Amino acid sequence: MRVLNFGSLNLDYVYQVDHFVRPGETLSSTSRAVKLGGKGLNQSIALARAGANVSHAGCIGAGGEALKAQLERDGVDVSMLLSVDEMQGHTVIQVNRDGENCILLYGGSNQCVTEKQIADTFARCAAGDWLVLQNEVNNLPAIVDAAYAKGMVIALNPSPYDARLEAVDFGKLSWLLVNEVEAGQISGSDDPAAAWTWLHGRYPRLNVLITLGSAGSAAYRVDGGAVETVTQEAFRVKAVDTTAAGDTFTGYFIAGLMAGMPLKECMRRASKASSLSVTRLGAADSIPALSEVE
Repeated sequence: MRVLNFGSLNLDYVYQVDHFVRPGETLSSTSRAVKLGGKGLNQSIALARAGANVSHAGCIGAGGEALKAQLERDGVDVSMLLSVDEMQGHTVIQVNRDGENCILLYGGSNQCVTEKQIADTFARCAAGDWLVLQNEVNNLPAIVDAAYAKGMVIALNPSPYDARLEAVDFGKLSWLLVNEVEAGQISGSDDPAAAWTWLHGRYPRLNVLITLGSAGSAAYRVDGGAVETVTQEAFRVKAVDTTAAGDTFTGYFIAGLMAGMPLKECMRRASKASSLSVTRLGAADSIPALSEVE
């Protein structure tokens, strides 16, 4: 069994600041670094470091060679990456003194996915393979439809949440992985349990994971007519940068599911990995190896 991540690759321009820039304000940063990231790349690396057999599909743009090289170093299959002429997708990230971040995203090469690339990619996949998606590439509805027709297990992290997701058929998903803000945006409720109830009422076969920051996480897995509910506390650490915390959780959680681990253990291991990641600066650089988590 393998997992295909059809996702984004970004160069992250990270600025350390005392506080987030306010409207009309000019603020000096204490440092600047260029890191490797993008939700797609982060999740592929987390999956690989958690022990999964990972392939990554997407588009590499001008200036993005280091992103492909990083995937290769982590043992990710990059044979389905397509080189395009567009500028590499990137972000501008502010990290404040409390380790919180705010992110400005430019899609660039990540918005160059074509229907031909989708068809060519899924011709190489098989029923039962996993597919991991985020909302940082274009043509997401077509990707979901192609994977569903192939009989793949589809997990979507709908971040960043926007109107484009309204065209995605959530009924074709196996797992929806959201944070508490995204759960509220989808369901209209700030309460995670109420968000789950709303989602379950509309998509009765959909499994849902909701991450809650320092409050931990909750998972709801459907088994016939029953629902398995597992909550997990967050491990307490001193956070310096939360940039890839959710992506780390996603990668480790899905790798655990693929390995047949009990849901509670998937949650616990993913929470440990995520807690380790926030003690380090950067996105891909912060994702721990499995040996560290264990």
